[in-house]
Formats: sequence, structure tokens, C-alpha cells
Amino acid sequence: MKKISRRSFLTAMAAVSAAGVLTACGASSSTASSVASSVAASSEAATSSEAVPESVTIKAFNGAKELVDVEVPFDPQRIAILELASLDILDELGVGDRVVGTASTSLDYLQSYVTNDSIVNLGNIKEADMEAVMACEPDIIFIGGRLSKSYDALCEIAPVVFLSTDAEKGVVESTRENAMTIASIFGLEDHVEALMADFDSRIDALKAFAEGKTAIVGMTTSGSFNVLGNDGRCSIIGKEIGFENIGVDANIDTSTHGNEASFEFIVDKNPDYIFAMDRDAAIGTDGAQMAQEILENELVKSTDAYKNGHVVYLAHPNVWYTAEGGIQALSEMLSDLENALL
Repeated sequence: MKKISRRSFLTAMAAVSAAGVLTACGASSSTASSVASSVAASSEAATSSEAVPESVTIKAFNGAKELVDVEVPFDPQRIAILELASLDILDELGVGDRVVGTASTSLDYLQSYVTNDSIVNLGNIKEADMEAVMACEPDIIFIGGRLSKSYDALCEIAPVVFLSTDAEKGVVESTRENAMTIASIFGLEDHVEALMADFDSRIDALKAFAEGKTAIVGMTTSGSFNVLGNDGRCSIIGKEIGFENIGVDANIDTSTHGNEASFEFIVDKNPDYIFAMDRDAAIGTDGAQMAQEILENELVKSTDAYKNGHVVYLAHPNVWYTAEGGIQALSEMLSDLENALL
């Protein structure tokens, strides 16, 4: 199921209610070309009628992964991106043309940032090019957990926003909260609910399908199959969609790369469904075995899941692995499940 672009919807909404939104947001409006002249007018109006704050305080993580108050500039004009879910959200909010530097990515829907010669390559989501970050003179920097050890060093350059999904809250709620946090930096909070509007109904449809069904959720990597629980990657399948995840003990931490499982284990559990995310495909590992090559052996072929055509290879593994927490990413993740199940 492919959804209508949220950016198109957001632009239409902005056009209809431009006067009200622009007055409320001051200089923090979407930079889409259709409202560019209104953005300039709103800046003048804000100066004369209502003071625009110089900074706002948000909740974000520090380098120790503790949730703290972080003061950031309001309506920043130069954005450095080292985390793809945040780039996804900024793109959906319509402020993507403020990005001056970004991490590399293979995500199709974010390629315009990678191929734009005016946007500096800042390394990748695991290792930042600190000199490049400094050279692009950002007002604000967005990172994810893979760069938490670089948090303090990056703070020397500009305020750092470190956001993450929370498996306890669920991917949808985490995405909504993170989108609201990012939107508040630009005065665009009113746009978030419209961008998130149909996710609950899509979850409900998948939940109805999953009721009473068991599953093993896992990740193929380096020739192995690692089972995943409801505490991290792909947790939306068990926690929010509602498949009974029988692959791991509830007390075992599988949040990073899961726990390696034997194929005999899969046969013994004999789930109704097997969901596989191909990590090597997600990160572009040269010469790696594909998920199908790893899983479709004689043992797995003896399971009910295989016999019934219920082995689901998540179609966009790079989205699941590198951009969970983004708005468009969430849509693509749900589409992968909808196309396989509904």
C-alpha cells in the first residue's frame, strides 16, 4: 500500500491556512517554494508584532544516553544531520533546504540530500567527519545512538539533538514524540498530527490480521540468523502489530543485533510466520549471502511458516535498520508488512 506524499499534503495545508500558520510560526515556516514569499513576510510581521524566541529548550539525550534539557536555537537556518530518522522528519516538515551537511545514506527517498553538491558529506551515521561538520558551520546538529560517544565533541561545534525510539512506548508513539520535539524547534508543531494521521488505522488493520498468530522475528547477518525480541529492532512486529514473538525469552536483551539462533531452534518453535530483516543488504556488505540464501535451507523448509508461504523478507531493510523513527520510514515499514500480509 503506497501512501500519498505527506509533503504534498503539508504544502496544500500550508497554502490554505498560510496566514494563520505563518503568524504563529514567525520565521519558522516550511521552505517549500510555494510559500517562500510568505516566509519572508512572516519574518517582518514577527519583528513588528511578536518577539521570536532566540532559543527553545527540548528534551533529548546526552552522551550518556540520559534524557536531559537541551537548549537549542529557535528556527535554525543551518542544519547538520548525522541521523537519518531526524533527516526524514525534517524533510517531511519541509525544512530540508536548511540542511548544509548530512551523513551518507542508501535510502532512496533521501537521495536528494546525498547527491546535492551544496550539501557537505559529513561521514556516516556511525562515524562523523568532525572537520567537515565544523566546516559547514551548523546552527544545530542531529545525531543518533551510534554517535553517542561523539556527543561531547560535537557539542563543541553546535548544540546537539540526540533522539531515539523507545521500544516500551513503541515505534509509532516514539516517532510522534520525536517529530513533535523536532517541530517545536521550528514552531511547526501544528503539522505533526497531519503527518502522522493514518498510522493508527494502518496499525489497527495489521493488528487484526496478527491476532492469535505466532512469529519469529530476526535479522540475517554474516551468514547467520539472529532472533530479535520486542525490545529493539523490528519490535513493531511483536509489540504494536501484535504477533506473539516466540523467538526469544522476554528477559534476554536483543535490542542491538539480536541473538544468534540455530535453524533447529526455528524448527522446534515452528512459528506461523518468520520475519527476516537482511542487515547485510541494509548496509551494503559486499559479497554477503542474501537473507533467502541463509534461511531457505532444508530445516527451515520443514516449518509451517515456509510451507504456507509465510516467510516474510522485509522489502526495505535499509529503512528498518537505519531510519526507524522517521515518518516516511514508518510508512515504508508498514507498507512492507501490508504488502506481505494484507
